Amino acid sequence: MSANQHHSNEAIEQHGTTVLKEVSIYDAIGLRLAHDLTRIIPGKFKGRLFKRGHVVTEEDIPSLLDIGKEHIYIMELGDNELHEDDAAIRMAEALYAEHMQLSEPHEGKVSIKSTLLGLANINKDIVDAINGLGEIALATLQTNTVVKPGQIIAATRAIPLVVPRNKVETVEQLVKQFRTAHEGSAPITIRPFRKLRVGLLTTGGEVFTGRIEDKFGPAVRDKIEQLGSEVAEQRFAPDDRHTIVKEIHYLLNQRYDMILVTGGMSVDPDDRTPGAIKAAGAEIISYGTPMLPGSMLLMGYLEGVPIMGLPGCVMHDPYTSFDVLLPRILAGDIIVREDIVNMGYGGLYSC
Repeated sequence: MSANQHHSNEAIEQHGTTVLKEVSIYDAIGLRLAHDLTRIIPGKFKGRLFKRGHVVTEEDIPSLLDIGKEHIYIMELGDNELHEDDAAIRMAEALYAEHMQLSEPHEGKVSIKSTLLGLANINKDIVDAINGLGEIALATLQTNTVVKPGQIIAATRAIPLVVPRNKVETVEQLVKQFRTAHEGSAPITIRPFRKLRVGLLTTGGEVFTGRIEDKFGPAVRDKIEQLGSEVAEQRFAPDDRHTIVKEIHYLLNQRYDMILVTGGMSVDPDDRTPGAIKAAGAEIISYGTPMLPGSMLLMGYLEGVPIMGLPGCVMHDPYTSFDVLLPRILAGDIIVREDIVNMGYGGLYSC
């Protein structure tokens, strides 16, 4: 069968003022694709076979037939419309801020990635406003999520192949207004972690006397180091309020950036840590958090230095109230009562 026998009459589809011309692949040699073409091999591969703008060659025809394409589309955009890739790029560029990297567009999507270890701050109102426009999408992580270099924190997406230009311009205007109202800050930001030197005090007579092995130190040290800080010193104290107060003051005098006190955080009469932290002079923001695990955590400040009383779950649970508050402190946040109250919604991880 000759190539001419495969030719079909050119079909034209109107999308607003955009014209999509359907052309037989045998007539498409030398023409540019209007959009990405995806190849799917179930269970093995899904990805781009040909990129938008690819110039079709005779060698491409078997591959096009393999994915069921006997025709391709050539696009002529209207003045008031944007191709999906261009729409996604413009939205991502509007949202771009320090410590970010943008991916190349792929099937109408651009990923926004972190370039460092830090804390993502995302304004939900802007995300909702953008997604309320329709035909475009912005997907993000939740705010206060720890992100690593190369991790995707947000992605812009055009839903149809062609997007009204004014929708993207509205996104750009919303972001511009936000930046103006927030002294240049973007609605999506990544705050790098400060490197803090932490003083750790482990309480409990059984550990102090060497009767049992300390499990708190390694667990806390691992969490601190994963976020780029260090436990500069660990000390031990029995279940004696006076001694615990004395050790807290010692750590304060060493000018450590944060003080962590482990053990003795339950309501048992012989658990002295909460009272000792208060007796040391700390302003208690909250003793107890509405989150499980980690409801017995104490958060306070001693002469401006964050001090936390850590419950036993920190030793064995992978994610506790400590893992919520620690990154925020490393990012420079001052924890207030409202922050603690807000931890209850979505704070049930185990019971």
